[in-house]
Amino acid sequence: MVSTCGPFFLTLLLASIVIFIAMRILPGDIVDLIAGDVATIPEVKEALREELGLNDPIISQYGKWLWGMSTGDFGGRSLLSGQPIGALLIRQLPVTLLLTFYTVILSSIVSVPLGILAALKRNRWQDYLVRLLAMPGQALPDFWLALLLLLGLLLVFQWSPPLVYTHPWENFGNHSQMVILPVLLLVWGYSSHIVRVTRASILAVMQEDYITAARAKGLSERQIIIRHALRAGAAPTITVMGVQFGALLGGVLILESVFGLPGFGRGLVEAALSRDFMVVQSYVTVLVFAVLTINLIVDLIYRAVDPRISFAQQLMR
Repeated sequence: MVSTCGPFFLTLLLASIVIFIAMRILPGDIVDLIAGDVATIPEVKEALREELGLNDPIISQYGKWLWGMSTGDFGGRSLLSGQPIGALLIRQLPVTLLLTFYTVILSSIVSVPLGILAALKRNRWQDYLVRLLAMPGQALPDFWLALLLLLGLLLVFQWSPPLVYTHPWENFGNHSQMVILPVLLLVWGYSSHIVRVTRASILAVMQEDYITAARAKGLSERQIIIRHALRAGAAPTITVMGVQFGALLGGVLILESVFGLPGFGRGLVEAALSRDFMVVQSYVTVLVFAVLTINLIVDLIYRAVDPRISFAQQLMR
């Protein structure tokens, strides 16, 4: 555990440095947006830069921001609106977490059984059908499918999702109408990778000698799959779920903007368009932290599912 946490924090620190520097070298000056009509007056701009701390040394700015991130202040306040970044996260993050939660749960429920079915019915019509359904999910961009879907629903059924977002505990019907389309698109893309890997891992496991021995003992195919194949084939599936989690988060952030959901992704896009680099660098660092945390959790689950991984790593030291 300790050996895993070391690279975790080092990667997070390096990522924060890269993000901070990138925000400083990008073109554009937020002071011009804040100053508005008086942006042409050098004294006003200089006073704003001094007030916002933009004239401080770069190392000092980074240190203050990093301290704010580590203490739960999330880097301070938005340069444009003056709102605490933590308050923005509290308001926007639940929307993103709900979309991600729905997607992961539904994908797990749908993709693993389909992958097993495709493996057991290899080169039959069930296998071809599952692979045919999964292929577009891997190939087609989420935002393109989302735009086509919205346009088709509007033209054919004269229907579009509600404009005002509500949480599920406030109005579940309205909430469901707003999230059902992005969730289905995300599930399609996320599940397609899990189906493919699950099928391949189950096919590989079913060729092992101990599976043949289990059949010789008279175990049914269902017992073999539940007792042996699922556990042995779980490791690659868990791995691909972790690897694809970053892509899933990217899809969530994009579809939030397409469907007008007031989540983390929409807030990040708005901050980027307004050049509010304090919000952008804090949000991107939170994203990096989330992806690294999920990868760490997946690594721990992987070791629990297959203890040979930990043993092999000990031998390599």
